[in-house]
Amino acid sequence: MAAPEPTSPGRRTAEAIALVVCAVAFVAATALVKWPEGAPAKTSLEGVGIIIAAGLTLIMYSFLYRDNPLFKIAENLYVGVALGYGAVLTWYLSLKPEIVDPLVLAPHAQARLDFLFARLRIIPIILGGLMLTRLSRRHGWLSRYTYTIMVGWGAGIGIPIVAHTYILRQVQPLLQPVWGEFWNVVGSLVVLIGTVTVLFYFFFSVEHRGAGGAVSRVGIWFLMVSFGASFGYTVMARVSLFIGRAQFLLSKWLGIPL
Repeated sequence: MAAPEPTSPGRRTAEAIALVVCAVAFVAATALVKWPEGAPAKTSLEGVGIIIAAGLTLIMYSFLYRDNPLFKIAENLYVGVALGYGAVLTWYLSLKPEIVDPLVLAPHAQARLDFLFARLRIIPIILGGLMLTRLSRRHGWLSRYTYTIMVGWGAGIGIPIVAHTYILRQVQPLLQPVWGEFWNVVGSLVVLIGTVTVLFYFFFSVEHRGAGGAVSRVGIWFLMVSFGASFGYTVMARVSLFIGRAQFLLSKWLGIPL
């Protein structure tokens, strides 16, 4: 990967001036735009939140030009707020009611022991504590026990689900009769041909020539259609997010009725 080209001092100065101009334009637009009746006041907590959200949205879109200091600040702010919000949720929804309160507010020591050993709660508490040893270079190896159990448990839960969803559910249409209504027959044949040809494409023990090459090319067509549909769905989702942010900027920040 080639190293990024160094930015000349003149270009850095021009970009700094452009950032200052954009910031001034944003402040001026916010101050001059008159929000419609019924909207929150600009000085209220909700109004300030709308202004901050609009500014961060525009800063995020500034990355379309190139990386810049404002984008880095917004990016780090987003990561920090997300981690902080997740930590607060974990504390108030899990750690505090499930562990801290029963231990701290217990009326006597026997109640604490009953809480720890009832349903073997002490085991996940110990495993969770071992994860904190990652902060220590000397004792960080203890966290491997927790990660090993997490990976093993996740694989044991995930493998049957994946096998049922992507293998058994895929094979099920192949076992259906290919007669009945016209479009049901067409759908069954498409699923059958697509599954067989795609599997044959990834079967490399036989050289893909002649009839085998024709079958593998059909499999490639099915793969391309699948990848195209997946990519189109991803683009559609991103465009939907962009439309939502554009509507927010026009209606909430600029006060333009839509």
